[in-house]
Amino acid sequence: MRQLSFAVDPVPPFRLELAAWAIRRRPSNLVDRWDGRAYRRAIVVDGHPVEVEVVQRGGIDDPRLQVTASGPRLPPATRCASTAVLERVLGLGIDLRPFYRLADRDPHLRDLAHRFRGLKPPRFPSVFEALVNGIACQQLSLSVGIILLNRLAAQCGSALGEGADAPRAFPRAQDVARLHPGRLRALGYSYHKATALLSLARAVEHGLDLESLHSLDDAAAVERLEALPGVGRWTAEYVLLRGLGRIHIFPGDDVGARTNLARWMKLRKPLDYDRVRRLSHRWDPYAGLLYFHLLLQSLDEAGRLGVQPPPEEPSSRPRRSWPVSTIATR
Repeated sequence: MRQLSFAVDPVPPFRLELAAWAIRRRPSNLVDRWDGRAYRRAIVVDGHPVEVEVVQRGGIDDPRLQVTASGPRLPPATRCASTAVLERVLGLGIDLRPFYRLADRDPHLRDLAHRFRGLKPPRFPSVFEALVNGIACQQLSLSVGIILLNRLAAQCGSALGEGADAPRAFPRAQDVARLHPGRLRALGYSYHKATALLSLARAVEHGLDLESLHSLDDAAAVERLEALPGVGRWTAEYVLLRGLGRIHIFPGDDVGARTNLARWMKLRKPLDYDRVRRLSHRWDPYAGLLYFHLLLQSLDEAGRLGVQPPPEEPSSRPRRSWPVSTIATR
């Protein structure tokens, strides 16, 4: 097994544990793994599976990540590909100083932002992966959706080694496109979900460029997404947030997120889509970041995080200035 190690300096503040939980969502997630010290994910680089391990060495306000890529073969693009995936998945280059200034003016949000200070908004490495996640989790609990995604990865994700316990990368479009509908049905996917996934994967294999959605505004991107089989408003907004990184989007049809928001605001009546949209304007342009903070709060309340709020930073300590465009990699 070959290894390549290098360092990455995220834009501070940054807490790896929080970013890892925001992307994995449930302890049962076998694609995004966290053991209390290291975040791990298998990726495919030039057709070869590579496991990327990340450990935080620096503190919240002076973070440094030690990255180790390992695999039977490490293509020349391994470091570049690993860094690109981590920047998206862990939000390493996002400067949230304006968000913290917003939180300081909102007593309710201030407490939540301080408790999870250093959380960066995660994104899936590709729009395709975001769509597959969205389709798999439609009308199901998140825990059941993660089970379906684990099964899909076990069925056709590139493996690092032999055996059922070998780490697997999330399947690429070409991996899913080769499956028979009956195989997806056997994994627990409904007929409609199996059909939608295969249609999506085969369209990507035949030239559909999902990454081009980055160039569209929200309305045009939603329209383009909803034209895909099996994609409705919830999935489209989910992809805008978790696939395109539009952190002003709070998916208003997400029942779990609506419940988290209503509980946090101590509202007596359940929220509907329109009321979520009206409320979310209060936190423009960071409503989606609030979505992730409330997700972590729900995980912590369920005893899955055990995260303590960071200590107050002494006002005399000098802070480093980090433009978004200058993530340092070593």
